[in-house]
Amino acid sequence: MVIKSAQLETVCGITSTLPRNDKIEIAFAGKSNVGKSSLINGLLNRKALARTSGTPGKTQTINFYNINDSFYFVDLPGYGYAKVSQKEREKWGKMIERYLNNSEKLMLVFLLVDIRHEPSANDKLMYDWIIESGFSPVVIATKLDKIKRSQLQKNVSVIRKALGMESDDIIFPFSAVTKQGRDEIWEYIEGNM
Repeated sequence: MVIKSAQLETVCGITSTLPRNDKIEIAFAGKSNVGKSSLINGLLNRKALARTSGTPGKTQTINFYNINDSFYFVDLPGYGYAKVSQKEREKWGKMIERYLNNSEKLMLVFLLVDIRHEPSANDKLMYDWIIESGFSPVVIATKLDKIKRSQLQKNVSVIRKALGMESDDIIFPFSAVTKQGRDEIWEYIEGNM
């Protein structure tokens, strides 16, 4: 995919009305600090289009990035960050649920998990939630550069088992540092648009 243009077009907070887009949407979900912004920047070959932060829980809105004026990347709020009140977390959950259930142009949902750790209860909940909303989540296992190559298959198996994935469900290992996995993710996106 050649990226000619990419810009943040719409930001939706808890009380915002979701935009009625006329282009397809590809959503990215994952807990705080899993690397959603780094993935989006990596896929788009941009350094700082999606803001990355050392502070988890920074994305508290649904951010719509217009790509090549032909489709959107949708960055959903990170979940599971402990320093945010339970009430705030519930609001974000409702916002994500509203988006998943009401977007007419949503085609793909990627769920990001950290390849170094077994998926959390929140990850499993989000995985199930995406399925209940009528989508087949595609898992992206981030931070690939932080494990040894010899650990890859074992870690992928742990993720698959913890999420209750079928054997043919897709997991893309990805590194924002080395860009490993980028081409495979784009190939998948282009094959499903």
